[in-house]
Amino acid sequence: MIFTETTLKGAFLIDPERVEDNRGFLARTWCQREFETHGINFRPVQCNISYNKKRGTLRGMHYQSAPHEEAKLVRCTAGAICDVIIDLRPASPTFAQHITVVLSAENRRMLFIPTAFAHGFQTLEDHTEVASILHNLRNISYHCT
Repeated sequence: MIFTETTLKGAFLIDPERVEDNRGFLARTWCQREFETHGINFRPVQCNISYNKKRGTLRGMHYQSAPHEEAKLVRCTAGAICDVIIDLRPASPTFAQHITVVLSAENRRMLFIPTAFAHGFQTLEDHTEVASILHNLRNISYHCT
């Protein structure tokens, strides 16, 4: 995986590093060791998908406050989105600043969003699907019903 830190400290764009052959390719989308190498303590506890029928669908801004803070790894698995994150860490030099990135099924990019960031996106195509993998600081087991 290729990690590129954004202008918001701790938030990374992650590109899968493809190993190709005549069948296609294989690429890792999560590796605990590689995340730790980049100073990211991320232990997935929940994975969600969001399906959006229409282009222009807006989702966000979402934010979890203490004690329910979550870090997220977001990837667009079908279609495309304009993803936005906002740094809400009061002590951060980039407090209240934001970035936008395009995530798509075609570019296969992922966005790692640290805790204390707001997150939202708008779909750029019909039939867009977004996968989110979540980590919480308290290592709370989610009760799924």
